[in-house]
Amino acid sequence: MVPLLLLLLLPLSLADEVPPNIGFDTDGTNMYHMTCKLYPCKSHFIKPLITSLGGASAGKKEMIKLLYVKNSCQNLFRDNTEIKKEYIRVERTVIHNIIGITHLEVRGSMSYDMKEMTLNVVNITNLNSTGTTVKLDFPQLPENASLIPDIVLPIDALRSISEEKRVIGLVSYMHSSQFKFEQENISSMVVRIEVQGKDRLQNLKTPITMTFGILPNTTLDNYTSLQCHYFDEKDFHWKKHGCETNSSQTKIICNCNHATPFAVLLIREPIPQYHWDILSYISYLGCGLSAFFSALSLVTFVFSGNHKLDFSISIHVSLSGALFLLNTTFLLTEWGAKTKLDWVCVFVAALMHYSLLCCFTWMAIEALHLYLLLIKVFNTYFKHYMVKLSLAGWGIPGIIVAVSLGMRDFKQLYGLTEITMAELNKTNDICWIKDDSYFYSLNLVYFTLIFIFNLGILLTVVSNICKMKQVSWASSKLGERVEGKTVRDSQRFRETCRRCLTVMGLTCLMGTTWGLAFLGSGYVNYPILYLFCILNSSQGFFIFLWICQSARKQRKRDMEDRLTTSTPATTLTSKFD
Repeated sequence: MVPLLLLLLLPLSLADEVPPNIGFDTDGTNMYHMTCKLYPCKSHFIKPLITSLGGASAGKKEMIKLLYVKNSCQNLFRDNTEIKKEYIRVERTVIHNIIGITHLEVRGSMSYDMKEMTLNVVNITNLNSTGTTVKLDFPQLPENASLIPDIVLPIDALRSISEEKRVIGLVSYMHSSQFKFEQENISSMVVRIEVQGKDRLQNLKTPITMTFGILPNTTLDNYTSLQCHYFDEKDFHWKKHGCETNSSQTKIICNCNHATPFAVLLIREPIPQYHWDILSYISYLGCGLSAFFSALSLVTFVFSGNHKLDFSISIHVSLSGALFLLNTTFLLTEWGAKTKLDWVCVFVAALMHYSLLCCFTWMAIEALHLYLLLIKVFNTYFKHYMVKLSLAGWGIPGIIVAVSLGMRDFKQLYGLTEITMAELNKTNDICWIKDDSYFYSLNLVYFTLIFIFNLGILLTVVSNICKMKQVSWASSKLGERVEGKTVRDSQRFRETCRRCLTVMGLTCLMGTTWGLAFLGSGYVNYPILYLFCILNSSQGFFIFLWICQSARKQRKRDMEDRLTTSTPATTLTSKFD
């Protein structure tokens, strides 16, 4: 399908104000002419077009054209932040132009209905000296009329404005898509308060009071809250500084000491500062240790003499290599966010995404190899076994990240990202995936499939271990009857501990500890958060211990084989050539 194209009427009147086709008057001498120009919904076409609509003489017609541009290129406005920023700048300019050219009597008002937004211009030069506040009405909309907020302005703030400029513009928006930069959950109507000229209502001693109704599809739980926010038109970010929130059963009352676009946002309660600090220290310490021991695993593997014949250790070391990349890039994310070169942050974010996908893929390969090694023991010969696994383990994530980087002309998926720390006004900048929908649709689905596969293999292996334990227990009972000796409890305890450690090691190898993320999703569960950080940030250390133990057992088996026979026995791992 051809990309959405924009048909805009330039430079004459709008389609609903002139005939939609070329027409003639009764004597055939005059003609209404309508000039049409076609604009593709591409940023380098639409951004200059939006800018051209914000001239000094721009008014209602230009505002309607702006709305038409936004509605015609919805995908572009959803994905391109620069387009939304330019739109908001021009929109505010046109609103001020309309306020400036509106001539009103004292206490008079005029409404401009533009379907998706409505502007009320109110003259309040004649103030009642006995009151302290003045109540105004935001304009009505065809839809969501019950959600129109009430507003009360302090008179002392209005008196600070000269009488000839004491004209207020109140804007009600039917839709709020242009104000969504980070998938914010806006749970009320967005409104705007503007003053004629360059004056602004700010740093008010008596706050502006607004009472908002909440959208019907808003769902609250124990870990979310509704909070009043304003839109910062310099940083293009929703903030709550200067706004207080008071709630009733059906309404949210906002008291703010300045006038800008306002809305009520549904906010998930953040992690408190002290928990955030502890989790950060655990993560950095664990990742540092994990990176060190992962590198040590690689060095040990390279200088080992017998590693070429043991595919299990080769797979363990490949997973260690992926973890080394992941832990190293994780430690560089904050540094990359502070560099002035944008490509550095993009590179760090893409490399961390690649290493994360590599870790998930090698975890799946660990499970596959364990299945072939312990469950499907017979008739499993694969030519160039390790080469094929390496192509899958390093190649599949490479293709995914390469395609993601190739989409940068359409949408930049990697770069600087803000992570909320606590109190919602403290953020931490890191280099990571910028788009939440892309993050969840790719990473979550990718890991979920691998987690289900690995969990199934792990449960099967644990079941076999339990069966082996039952057989061993039955054999010991038989030996007890034959030889007249009892099995010592300490031996049973050591055997049980050994099997439990084996299961824990396999759990770490196959990354099933990452499944704790599912238990902590949707709400803040501190035990799960701490377990997740401790286990997964230290995964490289645990795998190093497993590799050392596996290498020790391998050397012991080789020594026993040399002592028992001159012909080397064929091991299970030699099946994969």
